[in-house]
Amino acid sequence: MRGIKKQFGPAFALNGVDLDIYPGEVHALMGENGAGKSTLMKILSGAHSCTAGTIEVNGRPVLISGPTDAKTLGISIIYQELALAPNLTVAQNMVLGQEKARFGFVDRNATTTACRKALDELDVDFSPTDKVASLSLAQRQQVEIARALLSDCRILVMDEPTTSLSSRECERLFAIVRKLRAQGLAIIYISHRMDEVYDLADRVTVLRDGRYVGSVTRADLSEERLVQMMVGRDLSSFYQKDRNTGYAPGATLLSVRNLRDGAKVKDVSFDLRRGEVLGLAGIVGAGRTEFARLVYGASRVTGGTMSLDGESIEIRSPLDALQAGIAYLTEDRKHDGLFLDMSVSANVNIAAIGDDSKAFGFLDSAKEKSRTAGAVREMKIALSGPQINVGALSGGNQQKVLLARLLQTRPKLIILDEPTRGVDIGAKSEIYRIIETLAHNGTGVLVISSDLPELVGITDRVVVMRDGRIEGEVGGSTGTPITSEKIIAIATGTAGRDGHPLREARP
Repeated sequence: MRGIKKQFGPAFALNGVDLDIYPGEVHALMGENGAGKSTLMKILSGAHSCTAGTIEVNGRPVLISGPTDAKTLGISIIYQELALAPNLTVAQNMVLGQEKARFGFVDRNATTTACRKALDELDVDFSPTDKVASLSLAQRQQVEIARALLSDCRILVMDEPTTSLSSRECERLFAIVRKLRAQGLAIIYISHRMDEVYDLADRVTVLRDGRYVGSVTRADLSEERLVQMMVGRDLSSFYQKDRNTGYAPGATLLSVRNLRDGAKVKDVSFDLRRGEVLGLAGIVGAGRTEFARLVYGASRVTGGTMSLDGESIEIRSPLDALQAGIAYLTEDRKHDGLFLDMSVSANVNIAAIGDDSKAFGFLDSAKEKSRTAGAVREMKIALSGPQINVGALSGGNQQKVLLARLLQTRPKLIILDEPTRGVDIGAKSEIYRIIETLAHNGTGVLVISSDLPELVGITDRVVVMRDGRIEGEVGGSTGTPITSEKIIAIATGTAGRDGHPLREARP
């Protein structure tokens, strides 16, 4: 791809981008949200046409005017939001639109045989006749990859493929990627996770603000260099909590005793203080999100008690939680958080709509505009105008819009479930700044995160869940420093509640 430009109205989403891909290579494409990565891949896959520039495949110029052209050239893309029909079988999804016919009817036997061969290459643990609705997210991703192989794919684009996968599922995906690379596929891998890039990438290309910054080989990869290329700043400018400032959290804000839901959460107890950033860690399935939903009233409590500011509270619904001063940022902003087909302004204001009501059922539009402008300014949300739909924004800006909405409720306690998932490093830095500001203003902050360096970097204290219970704690008054190794040891049962190794633990 040479000199690729893409213009939307007066703005350039891409402005002179170059990209080379070779057979048998994993080529990572990196950059902040809004840098142009997805736009470039949509041009390669035929979803967008380019305003200017040229594309060559196997040394000859090609015109990709639609997805069919891309598929004919052997180009397949697996989006972060998987495009499968859950009511159909695996085989039906794999051949959708290109079914094999016999005597005018779909040849089910030939279809199943062809699909089984592609699935066997990936060593999957499900059948072509299984319904997609019955598969896990990782298995659905394997269906997408198998579909690409079935269409004789030579260039495979993977857009944030590990966003919702467990560490074990990630390892299995990486094994598939390495196998495909060994078979000669050219793989374009989009990710914000630098550890994945170090593990998989042969080369890395970085985009910034719709422009080509440069490419580096595996031998020249370093976190400092990539950060500098992506955001124009060095690694030292990013937030790491200074625990030696003399600042101390205040009185107990939230007290939870023996909270349970009769399933995942079993007798959870801990305290969170005013102005404290408390981390909640644990491996996938430990019950972290289920616990957050209990506190917020999104799931039913079957036992235990909660108190806020020293007063006993009973939360039966999210409305009860909001009225008590508890806000919750969901881990799935697209399905459970944002109204994607509504404007930024509507999303920011919807939680405070009761404050804007006037006589005869009208809303105070001046208040709405002022609140939106303040949120955009404070959160540094990048957008062309407040009436643009949230669905058109990058992931980092979507997350900041959702956070801005929650802050309009002026919460005493805010629960942030995976606050930087799918967010670029620049937006992460902004979210960390917001968290620290909230804490210094006396808000209690509970951060649930699978990103251990994140918990180590931003929290005052970390409690660790395992099998639905609090297994241990590090930081704070424990005297145990907050490190990734100690958190993992507690989460996997190889350390005591104080974070120190158990006697039977093995290296």
